[in-house]
Amino acid sequence: MKKDHVGLQRRPFLTPVWLSVIAAVAVMVLAVWLWGTVEATMVIVIRHAEKELGSVTDPPLTPAGEARAELLARMFGDIKSTGQINAIYITSALRNRLTAAPLAARLGLTPSVVDKDPRNIARILLRDHPGGIILVVGHSDTVPKIVSALSGNNQIPEMGHQEFDTMYIVTVPRVGHSTVLRLKY
Repeated sequence: MKKDHVGLQRRPFLTPVWLSVIAAVAVMVLAVWLWGTVEATMVIVIRHAEKELGSVTDPPLTPAGEARAELLARMFGDIKSTGQINAIYITSALRNRLTAAPLAARLGLTPSVVDKDPRNIARILLRDHPGGIILVVGHSDTVPKIVSALSGNNQIPEMGHQEFDTMYIVTVPRVGHSTVLRLKY
């Protein structure tokens, strides 16, 4: 009869210890998982450079637009630096291809052509390049919508038809809120 009494005293003591060990292991696994998924995706969203005006359906860049495309390549085209662009996304318009061409050549990247649907673009970027740095070359009507789709911020101002120098840098973490930085270049 004493043996049963001794066994009863040990069970309540050991049960909380094992539960504590299991809880500690679960917390550690959750912490490792969260640490591994905290990486943020950085998306640089710009409008194509200055285009030639006229009756051409798919106009090329002006000399000022070509200079802006070269500036973009100088800004982000150093292959020896840390934080290098991993992917470039453009629409099929000639002006978008020409804007991205100098940077793509410096980085040895082939731009991916996407449609103009901002939500689809945001979904593709975040799915295919988690933790990466991506450049998107859009249009005056799509750039604010792409930034909104990535950040969840619906207060992004519209772009003017002569506004070619605005750059958005959107940081999208896996955990937490996105941030948006608006620059002129």
